[in-house]
Amino acid sequence: MAKKKQPEILKPAADTAVEGLRAEVLEQPITETLEINYMPYAMSVIVSRAIPEIDGFKPSHRKLLYTMYKMNLLTGARTKSANIVGQTMRLNPHGDAPIYETMVRLSKGYEALLVPFVDSKGNFGKVYSRDMAYAASRYTEAKLSDICLELFRDIDRDTVDFADNYDGSMKEPALLPTSFPNVLVSANTGIAVGMASQICGFNLNEVCETAINYIRDPHCDLMQTLTAPDFPTGGELIYSRSELEEIYRTGRGGFKVRAKWRFLKRENIIEIYEIPYTTTVEAIMDKVAELVKLGKIKEISDMRDETDLGGLKLAIDLKRGADLDRLMQKLLRMTPLMDSFSCNFNILIAGNPRVMGVREILEEWTAWRTECVRRRVFFELSKKRDKLHLLNGLKKILLDIDRAIAVIRGTELETEVVPNLMISFGLDRIQAEFVAEIKLRNINKEYILKRIEETGQLEADIVDLEDILKTPRRVKKLIIDELSAVNKKFPSPRRTEIVYSEELAPDEPQDEIADYPVTLFLSREGYFKKITPLSLRMGGEQKYKENDAPFQEFEVSNRDELLIFTDRQQVYKVRVSDFEDAKASVLGAFLPARLDMDEGENVLCMISPGDYSGHLLLFYANGKAARLALSAYATKTNRRRLTGAYSDKSPLVSILPITADREIAAFSTEGRAMIFSSALLAPKTSRATVGVALMNIKPRFRLEKAVFLEQSPIKNTARYRARSIPVAGALLREEDRAEKQLSLMQD
Repeated sequence: MAKKKQPEILKPAADTAVEGLRAEVLEQPITETLEINYMPYAMSVIVSRAIPEIDGFKPSHRKLLYTMYKMNLLTGARTKSANIVGQTMRLNPHGDAPIYETMVRLSKGYEALLVPFVDSKGNFGKVYSRDMAYAASRYTEAKLSDICLELFRDIDRDTVDFADNYDGSMKEPALLPTSFPNVLVSANTGIAVGMASQICGFNLNEVCETAINYIRDPHCDLMQTLTAPDFPTGGELIYSRSELEEIYRTGRGGFKVRAKWRFLKRENIIEIYEIPYTTTVEAIMDKVAELVKLGKIKEISDMRDETDLGGLKLAIDLKRGADLDRLMQKLLRMTPLMDSFSCNFNILIAGNPRVMGVREILEEWTAWRTECVRRRVFFELSKKRDKLHLLNGLKKILLDIDRAIAVIRGTELETEVVPNLMISFGLDRIQAEFVAEIKLRNINKEYILKRIEETGQLEADIVDLEDILKTPRRVKKLIIDELSAVNKKFPSPRRTEIVYSEELAPDEPQDEIADYPVTLFLSREGYFKKITPLSLRMGGEQKYKENDAPFQEFEVSNRDELLIFTDRQQVYKVRVSDFEDAKASVLGAFLPARLDMDEGENVLCMISPGDYSGHLLLFYANGKAARLALSAYATKTNRRRLTGAYSDKSPLVSILPITADREIAAFSTEGRAMIFSSALLAPKTSRATVGVALMNIKPRFRLEKAVFLEQSPIKNTARYRARSIPVAGALLREEDRAEKQLSLMQD
């Protein structure tokens, strides 16, 4: 029996292919990779998704509104939102959820826009509430608002270009021919790749008046009519002419908006009924609750959200004797009741993103709107020219209709009717086709004479339209007339009041934090106490829970900061003044609860960083150590929690702060110890560094602790001193084994 032949192994060839592919990947320059793979994505986000264009819309807005227009929702009745979302997917393939979110933002019910484009019915949520969710699309209804007539009035008159949708099955407008500068009226926010856009809304009537003044005089003072931004949530804008002039000139800058409130004396309640556009009621309530919890605001007994169908309302119950003005100053200074709005007027112009001031935006919009009007006029001119051409052909058969009928009747073939008419009356093909299609009932002198009478009016209209195209002044007049009509038809009272910064009372200085020495105590289970020297002298023994024991104790000032390290690689930043003075007879504050730590998260130690000029030595169970500058934990903002505070590769066993190099004693569970100078540890820049090997530890043992040499029980220091690292360490002698809790201790 013949031996079965084994198949050939093609492994070398496969390896060769892999090596070739690997070489190809390695040889490709990173710049080429970015250009080929990343740049198309980045440009798609910038041009097709995140940045608004000169009509004031992003592509997602435009696709939704155009779909609703084609569904006859401008004049028709409302329909289910789910129906609109489904139809919009013919233009926008990104899924139903994003489309519905876009509709929600454009709706009247959501109140995100000064001039909403969607007339909504049902629960669409609120822009000023983080938790007030909108209903599903199957429950709500919508149609286009009346203002949308100004978006689509001339869209069928060749005013804008149309492009194929994503599968080429239908056309969609590249822009909407808005008859007013919607780009300044509708607030817009977008985050692209490497750039962003943040456009505040302005009052519709003020924008129209400003646009009219600009068209008449490009050097006019914009601030005379465009007073300041306006927001649908109202509030009070702190007016600073210099800040607004900077925004109007460059398109960048910021200003402050604060809430509106009233005091109900009988109930001793503050009612907040308008808030800044950039915040939510939940954010305000969370911040107020935090300040009350920390003891920074003591005048408030309760705060409730009483928002109902009547609108937004936050109720703050005051304690008896509270200073109202001082409390409101503190709330405005320390909570989002007064917030800043940062402007970045980044707009796509002919596919290129540009940051522009208000005058530049009006210049671009006027040029674009001029082109729209000229295209509309040319479209009407072409239509009238075509009609006049047809009527001129009809005029030629006026005096001899019978001959025209005879020509048609005498023609044997249908295809020869039009050529015979052309020969008999001197018509061109288009005119002959028109004459040949006249109905039998219209072959009478009365009908033909009436049609011919139109030629005089058409000729006059054509002359007028041609004059408009030749005269820029007349085009500008058309734009101004349309702006005036919008201004008159859609009155829009200002919602955000203006408060001049010069009229505001100066802020009272923040409450001065008392500066006095205190002693801090931290127990093993995370209980914290702050005790003054007087209470410490008068108090008795420190009280702890059963099975708990003292862990850290050191002196600081009441104004100092604390860094509290936990076993989840996190650091909590607090001030000593955030805690009440305590006595030795109390358990103290339970830090995991006080700092809102994660479930199961435990305190490792606390550090007083001072001015963040020193270093931290971090020791890990695997025998490694790291040296970090304390400045790595300093932040410019008031962040309370820092994640990624240290490496998660091995448990942290000790943290020692130093301001100068010192000698350290490290101990392992094998019963070995070493003494070394902190100068052997080079500083690292990343908090997540794994450090360098300090002790060579056998697999079943670990580093137990590290302390300053003077705090250790070691007497024979020469036996354990290391000149370089890593080392295994020397076995501890009996006289160097004093039992003492030393790990994670503050100097």
